[in-house]
Amino acid sequence: MKIGIIQQHNTADSNNNKHRLAEKIKQLAEQGAQLVVLQELHNSLYFCQEENVDLFNLAEPIPGPSTQFFGALARELGIVIVTSLFERRAAGLYHNTAVVMERDGSIAGKYRKMHIPDDPAYYEKFYFTPGDLGFHPIDTSVGRLGVLVCWDQWYPEAARLMALQGADLLIYPTAIGYESSDPAEEQQRQREAWTTVQRGHAVANGLPVITVNRVGLERLQQLQGQDTSAEPDENTTAETDAKQGTFSHIQFWGSSFVAGPQGELLYRASETEEEQAVVDVSMERSENVRRWWPFLRDRRIDAYADITRRFID
Repeated sequence: MKIGIIQQHNTADSNNNKHRLAEKIKQLAEQGAQLVVLQELHNSLYFCQEENVDLFNLAEPIPGPSTQFFGALARELGIVIVTSLFERRAAGLYHNTAVVMERDGSIAGKYRKMHIPDDPAYYEKFYFTPGDLGFHPIDTSVGRLGVLVCWDQWYPEAARLMALQGADLLIYPTAIGYESSDPAEEQQRQREAWTTVQRGHAVANGLPVITVNRVGLERLQQLQGQDTSAEPDENTTAETDAKQGTFSHIQFWGSSFVAGPQGELLYRASETEEEQAVVDVSMERSENVRRWWPFLRDRRIDAYADITRRFID
């Protein structure tokens, strides 16, 4: 399968973000991509850096404007697209939702993010109700997609449940970056841990993993409407912002990657630059790896009851 990924730096102009994505999706389709995966909450800046009720205005229904926009692209290009949207289900009820657009422009299925973080600059519990659709793959014309979202990627249970239901791929739209107060060594340890845990999901389940992250510095001042028309100064860094004490910000670490079923890195993007790529993934190899290493066969399902407990005292 030819899989397209887009690692993009977003601005405060949502229309600009969407149209830049559209151009890149078209380019990937021209290069033979059958499936294109976008980053988490790709329409806007990462708004969860603060708790602000006005930012709920960014949410939209599903179906809605974005599913219409990306559905039209999927139909025009004859490809499957994995999108990531801020879903308005009802007043006061919102989700972080991945929506898969089928090649005919229809909605193949959706997944509502189950694990919701609450950390400095990642105040997602303020915005998102935990998902209620469970962990279920989405059937498409290119295969059965195990779509999860960002914080879900740290939980082996989520990946396993997708694998147990026949997922052909594990897919993680993502928004994760560096804490500016951490030393460079700690920042790199975190980035490598993030990569390693997902490569572990690939190995443990014998499945390819596709992870698409944001890249670049996103500053909260833009979200507050004080600098909404301009791009961030390229000479401004997270470190200088922190010293000035005027911005909340995240330096997203990019590093989007595709791993094969033994955790082998088939592609890894830059930490700092926008990138797009088409990556060939052998589905036959996944089948063979599972024959060589039949982890599902040897699971001791009779001994795992305690896994559903919060903690074993």
